[in-house]
Amino acid sequence: MKTAICSGSFDPITLGHLDIIRRAAACFDQVWVCVSPNAEKRNQMFTPEEKLHLVQTAVRDLPNVEAELWPGLLADFAALHEAGTIVRGVRCVTDFDLEYQMALINRQLRPGLETLLLPASAAYQHFSSSMAREMIRYRQPLEQYLPASIVPLVREMMERKEGATHGRE
Repeated sequence: MKTAICSGSFDPITLGHLDIIRRAAACFDQVWVCVSPNAEKRNQMFTPEEKLHLVQTAVRDLPNVEAELWPGLLADFAALHEAGTIVRGVRCVTDFDLEYQMALINRQLRPGLETLLLPASAAYQHFSSSMAREMIRYRQPLEQYLPASIVPLVREMMERKEGATHGRE
């Protein structure tokens, strides 16, 4: 069985992420989506558990895809799930440079672990979680950026957070 990993912080998962996951699911028998908390990233909108819930909801219709929260090294996650390939999306040369470096590190940590870089589909090339967070913050329509299945969840989570913030004032 050919198993692959799609990883990210998914804050939140976008249509661009989902496109890469779907394309990976078409190429591999099993795809694990590794949701990383990534403490290095600032201004995170969702908790790790919320991100996992959003990813699980977004991939629910893909029978060979499962998602899991993982706080450790991606190479260790790949070993745990006996995955031989990491699939990553790239939008530009900067993404490619970063992903190339990470591929070398992951292969050093786990010899034989390959990284497959998929170019972003043209429709999603400009997408990022940062851009999606801005659209959420400013209450813009989300359907063109986020999977339709998570839009109501995102709105509900944000309303809950706003209610908690107003309750402390």
